[in-house]
Amino acid sequence: MRWTRGGSMKNVDDRRGQRMGMGGGLGLGGGVIGLILALIFGGDILGGGGGATDGTTATAGGDVAPVSETAEEAERRELSVFVLNDAQEVWGRVLPKYGDQYRDAKLVLFREATQSACGLGQAGMGPFYCPLDERVYIDLSFFDELQNRFRASGDFAQAYVIAHEIGHHVQQILGVNNRVRQMQQSRPGEANELSVRLELQADCFAGVWGNSTSQRRILEEGDVEDALNAAGAIGDDRIQRQTTGSVRPESFTHGSSAQRVSWFRRGLESGNPESCDTFAGGR
Repeated sequence: MRWTRGGSMKNVDDRRGQRMGMGGGLGLGGGVIGLILALIFGGDILGGGGGATDGTTATAGGDVAPVSETAEEAERRELSVFVLNDAQEVWGRVLPKYGDQYRDAKLVLFREATQSACGLGQAGMGPFYCPLDERVYIDLSFFDELQNRFRASGDFAQAYVIAHEIGHHVQQILGVNNRVRQMQQSRPGEANELSVRLELQADCFAGVWGNSTSQRRILEEGDVEDALNAAGAIGDDRIQRQTTGSVRPESFTHGSSAQRVSWFRRGLESGNPESCDTFAGGR
C-alpha cells in the first residue's frame, strides 16, 4: 500500500502517555468475553455501557507522561493517521452525492485503558467506535493480535481495521446507529441479527473507501488479498471455532467469515455506499 507519513494530527487524540487504574468497565462480562470481543473489534458499543452519557469525552485521568514508542509502533501510528485522514477525505466527497454532509470523527490512541463517553475502553476489547463522542478508539497493540493470532498481516489489513471503524461513524451520520438501537430495544429477539447487519454494513463501507484507494492507485499487489484475509479472519464462526471448538450461528454479532468478506468485497468493487444496504433482506 502506497501511503505517506507525517499526516495531519488535528483529529487525533494521543493518550498513550496517560496511565490510569483498571477499575470499572463496560460490563461486558469479564475476561473470557472480553477476549472474544477483542477478536471481533469490540462489543456492543451502540448502547453505551456506563461512564459519561452526555456526548462529551470523559478524561482518562491519572498521570500523563511523554509518549515513547518503538519504531514499529510509530509506523502503526503513522499508518493509522494516514488511513483516518484519507478515509475522511473520501467520505467528505462521497456522502454529499447522496444528500448527506460528512463530519470528521476523532481517533484516540491509548495504551491499556482510557475513558470514552461509552464507558471505560480497554485494550482487550479491541478497536471500537463510540457514537456518543464520535471517536474511534484503538490500542495499537491490537495489530499484534491481528498478525500473530489471525495471520492477517500487511498494511492494507491494518487499514481495513481503521476503515471499518470509520464505517461505523458514517452509520452514525446517516442515523443507522440510532435506528438499529431502537429496533434492538423493541425487538430484543433480533438484537444479534441486527448487530450482524450493522457490522457487515461497516465492512462494506470500509470497502467503499478501499475502492477509492484502488482508483487512485494507492494499492499494491497483494493488498486486496491482505484486507480480505483480515475480514475473513475475524468472522464469528472462525473465532468461535478457535475459542470454543464449536459454531453457534444464533449467537453471531459480527457475521461469518464468508459474510464479512462478501460485504467488504461488495463495497470494494462498487465504490457505492448504496450497495451496502445489509438491512434490505438477504446477507
